[in-house]
Formats: sequence, C-alpha cells, structure tokens
Amino acid sequence: MKIQEIYNLAIKKGIEADFRSKEQIQKLLERNKKRFEKLSEAEKVEFDKESLTNPYSDSKILHIAQDKEIKRALVGIDIEPAEILLAQQVGNIDLVISHHPMGRALADLHEVMELQIDVLNQYGVPVNIAEGLMRERISEVARGVNKLNHWRTIDAAKLLGMNVMCLHTVADNNAAHFLRQKLEKVQLERVEEVMNILRGIEEYKMASELGVGPRIFTGRPENRCGKIALTEITGGTEGSPKLFEKMAQAGIGTVVGMHISEEHKKEADAANINIVIAGHMPSDSLGMNIILDELERQGIEIVPCGGLFRVSRLK
Repeated sequence: MKIQEIYNLAIKKGIEADFRSKEQIQKLLERNKKRFEKLSEAEKVEFDKESLTNPYSDSKILHIAQDKEIKRALVGIDIEPAEILLAQQVGNIDLVISHHPMGRALADLHEVMELQIDVLNQYGVPVNIAEGLMRERISEVARGVNKLNHWRTIDAAKLLGMNVMCLHTVADNNAAHFLRQKLEKVQLERVEEVMNILRGIEEYKMASELGVGPRIFTGRPENRCGKIALTEITGGTEGSPKLFEKMAQAGIGTVVGMHISEEHKKEADAANINIVIAGHMPSDSLGMNIILDELERQGIEIVPCGGLFRVSRLK
C-alpha cells in the first residue's frame, strides 16, 4: 500500500465506526463546502481544503518525503523528534504514524469536537444544550492549541526524509465503537462490572501491569451504573465540565472515558455521575490497533513505539 491508500483506509475505518450516521457525516462535509464557497479569496488560502472530503480535521498526511510502497511502519501514540531519529536508527522504516495530532492536524483539533454534540444528543442531552456548552469548550481548546509548536516533529521528519501521518479521531472512533459493543453486549448493574469488562481487554491488561490500567475516579465499585455513556473516548479532547449536570439530568449514571481533569472530576462528583477512566494510552492503543490490523493484513510490518500497546487481533 502507498501512503494515500493507508490514509484512505484509516478515514474509511473512522467513518464506519463513527457514532454518527453516514448521512450526518455527509451533511457535515456539505456544510464545509458551503462555508468554503462563501469565503473571500484571501480567506480560502487559510481554509483546510481537505475538510471538504475528510470529516476528521485531526487525522492527516503530514509529510511525504518519498511516495513509495509502505512495507514497514514505526507507530506510536506520541511521535516527537526523538521518535523520528529512532526511525532512522531502527532502519528500513517507510512511514512513521502518530496517533496524537501534529502540524495542521493539531492546529485544527478543536474542529472535530463537534462530534461530541451529536454523541451527547444520542445519550439524551438536548442538542441545544450540548451545542451551547460545547461551543464554549471548543473555543477554549482552539485558543489552547494555538500557542503550541505544531511543526517541530514534522520539521525533523523533513530533515531526515521521513514520511509522517497522524491518525487521531479515526482511531478513537474505533476504540469507542469497540467498547460500546463490549459494554452493551451484557446487562451491567454495578460499576465494578464495568471495570471487569475493561480488565478483560488485552490493551487494558497490559496497561494494568504497568500501573496505568482502568480506575474509578468518581463513585464506588458497588455503585449502580445507570445508563452508561461513552462520551469521553472520541471527539478530540474533553468536553465542557458543565455538561455533567446535564448528563445526569438525561439519565446518565456512568461515563467511561480516557482521562479527566480535576475540574471535570469535581463537576462529575457533584452530579453523582460515576467516572470510569479506562486509561489514556491503552484506549488510544485499542483504536490504533484496529486500524493497524488492517495494515498488517496488507503485508505491512508494524514496529510499535511511543506508548503504543500493540495487540493484534488477526488470529
């Protein structure tokens, strides 16, 4: 497979696993097109034209040094200049794949957060409330990432002649879809039962051995679950802390997420919502592994690094 084919496959997998319908995603792309058409010529220069066909602004091909058949890829949750140097040292690496976004994909991270509005609405939060609170948070994230050094790692890749891409929400969608199938397969009554499901997943087993496995951040193991929501697995980064009160009003009793800030934890505690944190690196790894299995099927060797818990489900 060539780089564009790998990228197209990842986007396809992301859409297939998206909690939104294909019709909703198509409407998003159509809105992007209409927005682009209304821009002035000067504004069109700044517009990310890839958003006309790719609904995930944080998943991109970042640099192509040599467009060739990819036989061996170095893959990490985080890729920095050190991992680019590592790729050179390992040798025969045709492509470096990061999960977390870099470059334009990091600068536009906030745009993918609109996904959370639709997911929250699916769990019963009125769409106007979800949208209002998420707009505030999206703006906050946009300001937060603006100050970062987006192109440092890509500049290193250019100097060393490395191909680089990042696959963020496309992978997180697959993690969320996988977990939803696991958690909705059986009737769960207590929070400890949710924990048992997570502990049975290989990525979380591996993380637990290293001390970073699933944890209950608010609530107790014997608490009743109520409605279980996967609102903190995909959609860029954490939503608004003010949403927990609204989620409780919508009947959500337990939220399964990747990570949580202290402010978010306090709001969840006040709303009497159980928070089960599955773990950041293992959850990211789970989503990536689903895509990486597809690459292995195409004969691409995966060299894990940068926090990736590599688990193959091909057998």
